[in-house]
Amino acid sequence: MALFFDQAWFDAELAQRHLTRETLGAMLGLGAVEIAEVWKDQRELKAADVAVIAALLNVPPEMVAGRAGISTPVPKAAPARDDLEARLVAIEAKLDAILKKLG
Repeated sequence: MALFFDQAWFDAELAQRHLTRETLGAMLGLGAVEIAEVWKDQRELKAADVAVIAALLNVPPEMVAGRAGISTPVPKAAPARDDLEARLVAIEAKLDAILKKLG
């Protein structure tokens, strides 16, 4: 369980952007009961949740994780676009080789 979820900070950040807990819950795929559990420190956020909240609030993921509790994970940085393109080229080459062997 995450400890020390900063309800006031999250509520203020949402209000500043004219958003609600329900909006945040919808973005995370959580219902009203589940988002209430997050606010009461009864449900931990996952790294993917932290990334979504950070994007929604336009703040660094580290800030969200820090305000969400001491055990909240920080998402890993996304690979650079060049890295993704290189991986895609390598995957396509492997797929082509497999298809040639099968066909």
